[in-house]
Amino acid sequence: MFLSLFIMREEQSIVWRIQHSGRIIVSLVYFSLFLDNVLLTVVVPIIPDYLYKLEHGKSNQTEKDSLRYDLDNDTATTVNNSRIFVGIVAYIENRSSEGITQLDLPEQIGLFFATKAFVQLVANTLVGQFTNRVGYTIPLLVGSLTLLISSLLFALERNVALLFVARGVQGIGSACTAIGGMALVADRYPDDKDRSKVMGIAMGGIATGVLVGYPFGGVMYNFVGKASPFLILAGLIFLNVVLQFIILQPRVAPETMLQPSPLKLLVADPYILIACGAVWVSTSAMAVLEPCLPVWLMDTMELPRWQLGTVFVPDSVGYLLGTNLFGSVAFRIGRWLAALVSLLVVGVCALGVPLATRMVHLIVPHFGLGLGIGITDAALMPLLAHVVDTRHVAMYGTVYSIVQVAVSLAYSIAPLVGGVLVQWVGFPWLIRSLGILNIIYSPLCFLLRKAESKEEDKPIVMDSSLEESYQSIGKLISYSRFFNEDVEG
Repeated sequence: MFLSLFIMREEQSIVWRIQHSGRIIVSLVYFSLFLDNVLLTVVVPIIPDYLYKLEHGKSNQTEKDSLRYDLDNDTATTVNNSRIFVGIVAYIENRSSEGITQLDLPEQIGLFFATKAFVQLVANTLVGQFTNRVGYTIPLLVGSLTLLISSLLFALERNVALLFVARGVQGIGSACTAIGGMALVADRYPDDKDRSKVMGIAMGGIATGVLVGYPFGGVMYNFVGKASPFLILAGLIFLNVVLQFIILQPRVAPETMLQPSPLKLLVADPYILIACGAVWVSTSAMAVLEPCLPVWLMDTMELPRWQLGTVFVPDSVGYLLGTNLFGSVAFRIGRWLAALVSLLVVGVCALGVPLATRMVHLIVPHFGLGLGIGITDAALMPLLAHVVDTRHVAMYGTVYSIVQVAVSLAYSIAPLVGGVLVQWVGFPWLIRSLGILNIIYSPLCFLLRKAESKEEDKPIVMDSSLEESYQSIGKLISYSRFFNEDVEG
């Protein structure tokens, strides 16, 4: 009897340690972000060809191959959710000049890739408020379940409308995964130094997912079929859901008894505004570059098709290294300084892109762009949590919804504006202007140095809801002390 009781307690102890292990939590968030970004990019080599088959069938193979080549060059080489607005404009103009009138297909592809960004833009704020009510584990689980539904819709659909529905559903899942995951890591690691390190590691799942998604989708689509990559992803996402149920045991968190800082109060915080602005400016450079660059390369260089497919690999590698290696470095040297330098790197590398005359010349500026954006994220994501800790109520869903709005704005609005401006000023000056914008914005990061100061130990912005939150904290502490004394007695 005593032996069975001892074994039971040991099993409970092991389960408790797993459920409360910070490394396990970070691994789950990493896995969730990885799957989200694999699903994001796995469609890139599939959708242009598949939409053509839906529109035109399998006849007229010569016309199909020609159109597929143009669509792949304009669209399938991009590796994020901005995609091909400028490529569509160039493609339409070129086809019109050649007397080809079938222009609805590239328009459909452009709208398809933009759907996720616009849906996620709307969903971010709602998800942020949702986390304030239920905590962080439930939104993360909802995000994984939504991504599971999106994967199955991609695998089983038979018409264009369901493709758009699947892409929109993925936008909701991405918002829940990103906000819930980052907020969960920030909450589980209250120590600022540890948080800086592990948050960068968790964000590495984004870059890894992008690197894996494109070749995975292309290989599976060509050799197995359209449904195969999505069914495999659905199985992995289901595994992720099971792990979350076992380890996180999603439930309404007790901290939701607190009154969170209202959205308008966080938006009015200058530190949060500057940090989110830096994320938006750096991300906008890549958001515009991704749809514009393939078209510019086709106009200026004679490149084989496979090289266009690898043009964005260096920035993904740079982002992976930036998020994984520079979180702790940014904490040691000052996250404001890391963000300032990284914006300068993004700006200089953006200025260097139009100077390329061969494909190999793009490796260094592209790597620098990814590295700079990765360092910016690794420095500012933990800083946002620190600002909330020291100046507001320590609930992180709303602040991460704000920064995700900045990212979604970059990937939805920037390509649209760039698509207009590129017709007026051309691609070289368009990307140069974004590089100059990053350089001009970088000195503002100097103002973030006070956000890291230990003197910022009091909220300098106060309203009635914040006062109610601190009263609630006091009540919780009193209750916990009462129950502890009662148990000890």
